[in-house]
Amino acid sequence: MVNIIENRIENVRKSLAEADLDTLMVLVAENRFYLSGYTGEDSQFDETAGALFITRDDLILATDPRFDTQAAQEAPLFDIVCYKKGLAQELPAIVKRLGSRKLGFESVRLSCLQYNKMREALVEAELETTLVPVEDIVENLRVIKTEDEIEATRRSLAIAEDAFEAVLAKLEPGMTESEGAWQLEIAVREKGGSGLSFPTICAAGRNSALPHAIPGQTVFREGDPLLFDWGVFAGHYCSDTTRTVLLGEPDDQFKKVYTTVREAQKRAIAVIRDGASSKTVDAAAREYIDGTEFEGKFAHGLGHGTGLAVHEAPRLNTLRDEALQAGMIVTVEPGIYLPEWGGIRLENQVVVRADGAEVLNRLGFMEF
Repeated sequence: MVNIIENRIENVRKSLAEADLDTLMVLVAENRFYLSGYTGEDSQFDETAGALFITRDDLILATDPRFDTQAAQEAPLFDIVCYKKGLAQELPAIVKRLGSRKLGFESVRLSCLQYNKMREALVEAELETTLVPVEDIVENLRVIKTEDEIEATRRSLAIAEDAFEAVLAKLEPGMTESEGAWQLEIAVREKGGSGLSFPTICAAGRNSALPHAIPGQTVFREGDPLLFDWGVFAGHYCSDTTRTVLLGEPDDQFKKVYTTVREAQKRAIAVIRDGASSKTVDAAAREYIDGTEFEGKFAHGLGHGTGLAVHEAPRLNTLRDEALQAGMIVTVEPGIYLPEWGGIRLENQVVVRADGAEVLNRLGFMEF
């Protein structure tokens, strides 16, 4: 692991030189882990488990007394600085030690409040250090997965699918969405998952037409769509998958919507390969659905990258066009949503390969 992290740090240092920065302050939790091995968790958005400071020659992990022992154990390449009055108050001492003149910070993570505190602390210390907002320096490195990262994702997905198969046998009319979600979460833990990638979606009947439905007290009824969107956090990597099922026998409407979504997914997966346009992949599914009676009923992007976080680059949608690269992992999740009836979404995780797509899921689909 140490050798892997050393290589990642060297790549960050190259990016620093290209961005004309002498120091990078890393605050995003997934990026901290990726570059150090440190697993400290931010309690909430306005609290931090620490920051990495990376220069051409130095590596510092600054944290508070809750995490200093853990940091020393998990991040042996880094010097540990333990602050007691907050990161902003410790920043001048760190800057002086590193000789930082242009300090890049991850703008997606630093709040305006914390930025102002840091700037004021530097001014009070009479330091001529410029805080420079940066984007995606580490994320651009994370987007291409190694085979070890792909295998970690495959294992996380296997746990998710094992859990779902265990729960399917327990579903019955009269069960509520909240009960269904809870049963799936229990099964995830029982199958070896360390947590959820995101709050489980379990939506019944008309609620399944809400792409991000929150499980409530709606009961399962025979013939209604039951949409489950869930993911597992295991081995530090996230899985994300969706299946729509039903209790009883499907009617013609269910069959028609389901087979349309499944064919859209197949068409999108068929065009995924190294160098493919993300917009083209999205279009393969969207144009097929729009060519049916369900035109306009697929209202969200086709998919997104996964990795240490459940939502990463790249994005498969109509807004951004980027070339897919071998080693990326993306979801392919078309859906059709009919407010007066319900919705169906089907989602697989796929690895971009040089000559096509490798589907990581083993869980199948309904056949009619």
